[in-house]
Amino acid sequence: MDNRAGEMEVFVLAAELKSFSAAGRKLRLSPSAISKLVTRIEDRLGARLIVRTTRRLELTPEGEVYLGRARAILAEIAETERIVAEGARVVPRGALRVNASVGFGERYILPLVPDFLALYPEIELDLTLTDGVIDVIGERTDVAIRSGPLRDSSLKARKLLESGKAVIAAPAYLEKYGTPQHPADLASHNCLRFNFRRSMDDWPFLSADGQTVEAYDITGNMLVSSGAIQRELCLDGVGLARIGRFHIEPDIVSGRLVPVLEAFNPGDIEVVHAVFAGHEHLAARIRAFIDFLVEKI
Repeated sequence: MDNRAGEMEVFVLAAELKSFSAAGRKLRLSPSAISKLVTRIEDRLGARLIVRTTRRLELTPEGEVYLGRARAILAEIAETERIVAEGARVVPRGALRVNASVGFGERYILPLVPDFLALYPEIELDLTLTDGVIDVIGERTDVAIRSGPLRDSSLKARKLLESGKAVIAAPAYLEKYGTPQHPADLASHNCLRFNFRRSMDDWPFLSADGQTVEAYDITGNMLVSSGAIQRELCLDGVGLARIGRFHIEPDIVSGRLVPVLEAFNPGDIEVVHAVFAGHEHLAARIRAFIDFLVEKI
């Protein structure tokens, strides 16, 4: 691809100094190199821009037009780079696209939004809550909040929190259908499942010897798209669910939900990360948001 902006800079300098030699000294190029570059521009345009005399350079009418437009374009490029550099490194500003799981977003991000926007009023926060896996780069997302193992090595991540998991149900459900005493008892219970493919769709439990983990095939008549929906259904007494405790800890403390089969809990940890496309010049709006989450969460 031609470096049109670079060519314009050389032409403007030569035209202003009215000398290939003077322009060459400033750019550390030979006069012949400057002359060839100008000739290349003229050949591409099909127009004479500069009349060369033995003493100085004179612009043709076409050259005057090209000089004026080149100055305007170079000034616009410089202003664009200044604005982007300032926004990227100095003042957090501009549109910030964030994608988070529903449960995490509702419990952790939404309550923090007022403080974040008050702290960074020049940021326009574009927040989407979904438990579906997204293509961070393909969907032009600045930050994605996701739990579980990180699969895309081209992305960077910062850990926000770690959370255990629990099988939970509402007291009313347990009173009506009984409390399971062993993972095998789940076969006679309504277990809420996800309607998207995950790394493990079965529920893991410790075996009787307490040493090995066994996966139990769970069944039920309700599939949903998020842990937040599972929580609401459990609160309504629809069934049991196995989700991260960060969704449900306040409900457990209040007694609205009850953990079951804790003796068989394998102790697996759900790690939540802020995931983003890493770059040494990370935009200020992205860095500010991630630092804010790490500090607050």
